[in-house]
Amino acid sequence: MTSPALRPADAAACAVALAEAARDGRTVRVRGAGTKSYLGELVGTDSVLETTAIAGIVDHVPADLTVTVRAGTSFADLQAALRERGQFLPLDPPHADGATLGGIVAANSNGFSRLRYGGVRHLLIGTVAALVDGTVMRAGGRVVKNVAGYDLNKLLIGSLGTLGVVTETTWKVLPLPKARALTVARCATAADAFAIADALVRTPLRPSALVVDGTRRAWAAIVAAQGEPAAVGRAMDEAGRAAARGGARSDRTDDDEQVLAPLRDLPGTATDGALVRASLPLAAQASFVAAALGLEPFARCVADAGSGIVRIHLRGDDGAVLRAADTLMAGARSVGCSARVERRDDALRDRLASWGPAPGGDFLMRRIREAFDPARTLEPARSIVR
Repeated sequence: MTSPALRPADAAACAVALAEAARDGRTVRVRGAGTKSYLGELVGTDSVLETTAIAGIVDHVPADLTVTVRAGTSFADLQAALRERGQFLPLDPPHADGATLGGIVAANSNGFSRLRYGGVRHLLIGTVAALVDGTVMRAGGRVVKNVAGYDLNKLLIGSLGTLGVVTETTWKVLPLPKARALTVARCATAADAFAIADALVRTPLRPSALVVDGTRRAWAAIVAAQGEPAAVGRAMDEAGRAAARGGARSDRTDDDEQVLAPLRDLPGTATDGALVRASLPLAAQASFVAAALGLEPFARCVADAGSGIVRIHLRGDDGAVLRAADTLMAGARSVGCSARVERRDDALRDRLASWGPAPGGDFLMRRIREAFDPARTLEPARSIVR
């Protein structure tokens, strides 16, 4: 039975709580807002450590385009505070309304805007983390160009709380874009939609999103742009021309969030069946999607064509979902790419593993984890390395 939640108020208290748990042989799950609790393998732990009390903006220097914020702060609250100063953190992760900054780092949670602005690993410039030996680790700094020491930030990104508890983060921020717009090209087939995406990615445009979305019945290539009004206008004109060349009808809107938010939040809404996430080059995405539809006719596909992340929501009967998920993950690995089950229905959890076979180089990941948490105090079964 899990004991009452631990709610430390700062990094030092967090480190003490972790050291006590390690000393007593207790296992700990780290939790922010809980928006990504479906990720990985979930096995009961003795304690849950919540970071929501470690919240608030520590420092914001608009002239330097940096902000330091405690990890339990919600992404939405940070964006609201930055907006008042005419700036924003150019991430658009799933669960943006509820996710915490620490959770975004731990899950390496990115959205479609990575194509233009980069992801967590590009925008995060400093971290503070509590470790199970009772120490507090500081990595990076509060300036954009910092060359001191190893880039330990990268180890924490995507670690799912298995190496330490992130308690503070420093980010690069940008001025708010003056204009934003989006074009949807409605296509007859997935191949048509991917052809339009391929044509656009080869242009000098810098879209803020390039997405292919669809099921067997309908497909769309979606391109969004942010920035100076003239540049946004040129991007939308080029998107319209690419759609016309591909025989697609296109529509333009200035409300890009209305279109993109439901697609970005698919990990939060795909609560039935299974959600397979693969990382693939654009040239391989169309065939991967075609294979998914051949395996499971009710599948929904959302491909971040710019960054290579393809999500397939498998929604048929359990047997079909299991076979399709296994086949898709094996297919991605066979061409040197990665894939995992990002989410699955509780009824499938015991029959469908999140990770599949360990990747090459897993011994390095194991050595790192042994260095940070030799007793497996933190999330002992959640990551691919146990």
